[in-house]
Amino acid sequence: MTPEFVLTPAAAHAVYRRLLHHIKPYWRMFAFSISGMVIFAATEPLFAALMKPLIDGSFVERDIDMVRMMPLLLIGLFLVRGIAGFINTYFLSWVGRRVVADLRAQMFAHLLRAPTRYFDQHGAGHLLAKLTYNVENVANAATSAVTTLVRDGFTVLGLMAFMLYLNAGLSVIFLIIGPVMAGAVKYATKRFRRHSRRIQDRIGDLTQVAQEAIDAQRLVKAFGGQLREATRFNAINEKTRVLQMKMIATEAASVPLVQLISAAAIAVVVYLSTMQGLKENISVGTFMSFVVAMGLLLPPVKRLTSVNAQLQRGIIAAESLFELLDADEEDDRGTRVLTRAAGQIDYRGVSHSYATDKLPAIQDLNLHIAPGEKVALVGRSGSGKSTIASLLPRFYDASAGEILLDNIPIRELTLASLRAQISLVSQEVVLFNDSIANNIGYGCAIPPTLAALKQVAASAHALEFIEALPQGFDTVIGDRGVMLSGGQRQRLAIARAMLKDAPILILDEATSALDTEAERHIQAALNELMTQRTTLMIAHRLSTIEHADRILVLHDGRIVEQGRHAELLALGGYYARLHHLGI
Repeated sequence: MTPEFVLTPAAAHAVYRRLLHHIKPYWRMFAFSISGMVIFAATEPLFAALMKPLIDGSFVERDIDMVRMMPLLLIGLFLVRGIAGFINTYFLSWVGRRVVADLRAQMFAHLLRAPTRYFDQHGAGHLLAKLTYNVENVANAATSAVTTLVRDGFTVLGLMAFMLYLNAGLSVIFLIIGPVMAGAVKYATKRFRRHSRRIQDRIGDLTQVAQEAIDAQRLVKAFGGQLREATRFNAINEKTRVLQMKMIATEAASVPLVQLISAAAIAVVVYLSTMQGLKENISVGTFMSFVVAMGLLLPPVKRLTSVNAQLQRGIIAAESLFELLDADEEDDRGTRVLTRAAGQIDYRGVSHSYATDKLPAIQDLNLHIAPGEKVALVGRSGSGKSTIASLLPRFYDASAGEILLDNIPIRELTLASLRAQISLVSQEVVLFNDSIANNIGYGCAIPPTLAALKQVAASAHALEFIEALPQGFDTVIGDRGVMLSGGQRQRLAIARAMLKDAPILILDEATSALDTEAERHIQAALNELMTQRTTLMIAHRLSTIEHADRILVLHDGRIVEQGRHAELLALGGYYARLHHLGI
C-alpha cells in the first residue's frame, strides 16, 4: 500500500502542471474549447445587463421598439450560449479523453518494459486500479474540473465586474469575504487529498482481492473458501465506503458553508444597495439587473466549491500514475546484437539476492555449459533452480558476477537480441484469450503458415485435439486457455517454443501436466528438439531428467553435486537421497 503523506500545495501544483502538459499536443482543440468557455461565461453578465433595458424600456418607458427587440436579443443570447457551451463541452472532452488514452498507452507500455522486480513489489490489483479507477479521476480533473474552473471562474469575475460597474462602493464586501472563503476551501482541500489517497489504496486492495478470488475460483470452491473471500472483500469494501462517505461529508459541508458566506455577503449587498437606491433614486431596471447578477453568482460559486473535491481526486490520481511512469524500466543499455547464438553459457561467480534483508538465492555460482548440452537443475524448493534460469534471459540482473553467452557478457547484448535466443516453457502455462494459431505463433514477427503450425503441433502431440475442435487453429481458447485441459495447454506452450526455434531452451518441468501416454510422445519430441540446442531443465521430478547430459544438484544456492544420473546414484549422496524419496 502506498505510504500515506500529505501532498504539499507546491507538489500538488507541480503534479497538475505535469498533467496539463499532456494537453500540449492538442493545444489547438484546447484553445478552441477555452474560447467557448469564455464566450459562455460572458453570456451571464450580458443576461443580467439585459434586465435594465427589458424592465425600464418595456414596463417603465413603454418603448415599443425595445419591446419588439428584446425577445430577439434573448433568443440570440441563448443561441450563442448554446453554441459556446457545445464547443466547450465537446472539444474539452475530446482533449480529455485523448489525454487519458495517451496516459493509458504510456502506462501500459511502461508496464511492458518494467523489470520483473516491479511486479514482485506491486500487486496486479493495484496496477489495474491505476489503469482504470485512477485514470478516470485524472480524466475528470482534466475535463470537468477545467471546465468549471475556467468557465465558472470567468462567469464569477464577469458578474462581479458588472456589479461593481453598477455600484463600485460595494466591492469592499467581496474583499472581506474572499479570505474567509479561501480559508474554508483550503481546509477542505487538505481533507480531500488525504481521503483521496486512502480511497485509491482501498480500490487497489478491492481489485487485488477480487482478482485473486476470480483466478482461484476452483480452489475457493474446492476448499469451501467462499465465506473467507467474501469476508475479506466485504471488510475492504466497507472501509472504502466509510472513506468515500468522509469525502462526501467534507464536500457536503464545504459547499453550503461557502454558499452561506456568499449568501451573507449578497444579503449585505442587497441591503446596502436597497438603502442606497432609496437615497439615489436608482431605476427599477438597474436594481433588477443588480439582483439578477447576484442570483446568477450563486450557481457558479457552488460549482467552483464542489469542483475542489474532483480536482484533488484528480491530482492524487495523477500522482499515482506518474509514480508508475517514473518507475525504473529494464536496464537495456546493451548495444551488441546476436543473430543466432551457438549456445555456450557461462556463469562466473554469480550470486543473487532478491532483497537486501534476505539470504542469497544462489551464491558464487560457477558453471560452464557447452553448446547443445542438456543440463538439468534439481534440488528442493528454494535451492536456486528457478533463479539460475531467470538470470539467463535477464528477468533479474545478478547481484554479483556475470553471465556470458558465446563469451559475450549478456549485459552487453540488447534485451531483444538476448531473449530472441531463448525459448521458455514453464510449468505455469501462459495462454491468451485468442485463437490457437495466435497463441502458438505468439511473438512471431510474421504470422506462421498453416503448414508450420501443423508441423509444430504434430511434434508437440497437439495436432489431433486441435483438428478435432470446430474451428481448428482458429478456435478461441478463452481466458488463460480455460477452454482446454491442462495437458492441452501444456502442449500448446511446447508447440510455441518449438516454433520459435531458439538455440537455447529453458524447460521448467515442461511435461508436468501431461498424462503418461502424452508425456512419452512429448518427451520424445523434446529430446529430438534438444539435440542441437543448449537446454536448461528445471526438474521437479527426477524421472524426467534421467537422460540429461549433466545434472546439477543444488542446495542453499550452491552446486553440491553434478554428473550423470547413474554416476550420482552410485555416489550415494544428496541426489541419491532425493531419488530415494521419489522427488
